[in-house]
Amino acid sequence: MPQLDTSTWFIMITSMFLTLFILFQLKISKYNYPCNVEITTKSNYKTSTPWMKKWTKICLPLSLPQ
Repeated sequence: MPQLDTSTWFIMITSMFLTLFILFQLKISKYNYPCNVEITTKSNYKTSTPWMKKWTKICLPLSLPQ
């Protein structure tokens, strides 16, 4: 049975990590981030949901009289 030649594994693994690092850096560098970041509070956002407009009664099947 021939033995597995592992002499090139180190070079392959390091080159793979280097390539992935470069690709991720290029991908991240294409994004435009805003310069002026303002903190917004949660109280500014008021959402109107349909169930807040009217009162609804919820009846569970187990709570009904038998």
